Amino acid sequence: GCIKAVGPADVIRNQFSEATFERIIDCSGKCVLPGLVDAHTHPVWAGDRVHEFAMKLAGASYMEIHQAGGGIHFTVEHTRKATEDELFTTFQHRLERMLRAGTTLVECKSGYGLNLETELKMLRVIERAKKSMDIGISSTYCGAHAVPKGKTATEATDDIINNHLPKLKELKLSGEIHVNNIDVFCEKGVFDLESTRRILQAGKDIGLQINFHGDELHPMKSAELGAELGARAISHLEEVSDEGIVAMARAKCAAVLLPTTAYMLRLKQPQARKMLEEGVIVALGSDFNPNAYCFSMPMVMHLACVNMKMSMNEALAAATINAAYALGKSDTHGSLEVGKQGDLLIINSSRWEHLIYQFGGHEALINYVIVKGKVVYQNERCETMSSY
Repeated sequence: GCIKAVGPADVIRNQFSEATFERIIDCSGKCVLPGLVDAHTHPVWAGDRVHEFAMKLAGASYMEIHQAGGGIHFTVEHTRKATEDELFTTFQHRLERMLRAGTTLVECKSGYGLNLETELKMLRVIERAKKSMDIGISSTYCGAHAVPKGKTATEATDDIINNHLPKLKELKLSGEIHVNNIDVFCEKGVFDLESTRRILQAGKDIGLQINFHGDELHPMKSAELGAELGARAISHLEEVSDEGIVAMARAKCAAVLLPTTAYMLRLKQPQARKMLEEGVIVALGSDFNPNAYCFSMPMVMHLACVNMKMSMNEALAAATINAAYALGKSDTHGSLEVGKQGDLLIINSSRWEHLIYQFGGHEALINYVIVKGKVVYQNERCETMSSY
């Protein structure tokens, strides 16, 4: 399942002239790219929030919807009621759609439970998909996604540190659930800086990578905190400070930017250019969730180029090697190099840029998706039509 050799066709032909292959794919006139990596998603939930999109379009803010009983709390209510099998079925369909759009490794968060029982239900669903599906998964415990109704932020923090995390540690040791990252929504009116610090540190103490939501709606000094705690990545960062950007660059803490969210919530765009100029490792994620319903990393890259002024090369790096870095997997994923996992896309075009240039065009452009050297999706449309 790993890449054996990379190089010009004639060199490869000579090197493997004696070898026999199960399958040869003719890529004449096509492009081979690393599989895309989606560094931030919330794909396990029940209940639909299409009605909130209409409210947003009419001018309601994220926090107004949240306070009216919508937003995260609406999803929490429905997710708590759903069975594990119901959640798994919808999750499976979502992952299949991501795979067809070229994502071969995806970060998946819990966070619509907010109580131990439902958070564990979500993490079990993610664990099932890890074992049964082709797509690679990095799982994240995000029990601090919102403050549960009836609790203060301090009470919720204590509950997570005293009950949730010890249980996760126990399940990890017994081999039942393997969680990779810990996440907190560090935001005004949700978890403040001190609560965030306590939860992230407790997660780090049980061996989880820190990868959290910060500086989205208000400047919170989340970036400075993440750099100080040795965070692997921080997401959103629409309101990050200049000091925070410098601190992240120094600490080699990745910035996971989410152009879909800024676009749909009409927020200020993250300062991708400034981050790149300061030497921050910039990654991209779809932020797939009921609030930002997008499966497609090619569309995310397009938005990053148009709205955040990234070049196409920068966007591709952010959706492959840098996104893999944000998940602690850049030694095995995110580029076509000998010894790395054989995750790749074959594009029905002689120029890879079409993947970004054609906004929403990936359905007739991605010819093959390959994971661990195995074709997991073959697109018949590409055989009969030109991608132009």
